[in-house]
Amino acid sequence: MRIARFVVDSDPAFGIVEGDEGSEEIAVISGDPFFTGVQPTGTRHKLEDVRLLAPIIPRSKVVGIGRNYAEHIREMGNETPPAPLMFLKPNTSVIGPNEPMPLPEFSDEVSYEAELCVVIGRICKDVPVDRVDEVIFGYTCGNDLTARDAQRTDNQWARAKGFDGSAPIGPWIETELDPEDLAVRGRLDGELKQDGRTSQMIWGVRELVSYVSQAFTLLPGDIIMTGTPAGVGTIEAGQRYEVEIEGIGRLSNTARR
Repeated sequence: MRIARFVVDSDPAFGIVEGDEGSEEIAVISGDPFFTGVQPTGTRHKLEDVRLLAPIIPRSKVVGIGRNYAEHIREMGNETPPAPLMFLKPNTSVIGPNEPMPLPEFSDEVSYEAELCVVIGRICKDVPVDRVDEVIFGYTCGNDLTARDAQRTDNQWARAKGFDGSAPIGPWIETELDPEDLAVRGRLDGELKQDGRTSQMIWGVRELVSYVSQAFTLLPGDIIMTGTPAGVGTIEAGQRYEVEIEGIGRLSNTARR
């Protein structure tokens, strides 16, 4: 099931995306599916007639995972961490599909990072690996934008990773997906730059959710960005980056200064 958040006139609503590419429709649902479940209203819209928003604005947090693909670690000249390397992004970093990505004035070196994102569905803490599936609502595409120059000069990654608009996500949440071996690709102005698979992650989705939940109480709508494969590079104003994840879809945003 693909759960989208969208606008037709003014107020955001949730709906189920149905149909094949090019002929999709959104079946509107009542309320917030994270708290009221999926209750169709009977109203439908053509996908082309709505504006998709970020499928969720986390009420609490976005948790990023750094250095989770060996080839990406090598290309950046880093060492493999002994445990998942976590950082936080504020919810003001989240933007939706086709929204402009604002490049921060303090950075001249912003890079793209295509990532599979896990969306949490229920409040949880200290989740055992074998029960992680019970707390996952679904999965979406993400782009973990990073100000590399600030990342090198700052002792913490808050500014480099958490600036406004640094976490595009979307286009919707896929609730029925096996995350173990999915293609993760990224294209800059149509040119393939990143091409990896989630099976190449050092720590898989279930290990990551369990590990993160040991540090933080996870709330419905929280997002975990699981790391990026090799091929990262810088993006300039006017360039467009598209994240494509097998079984989910494509997330596309244009950088703006």
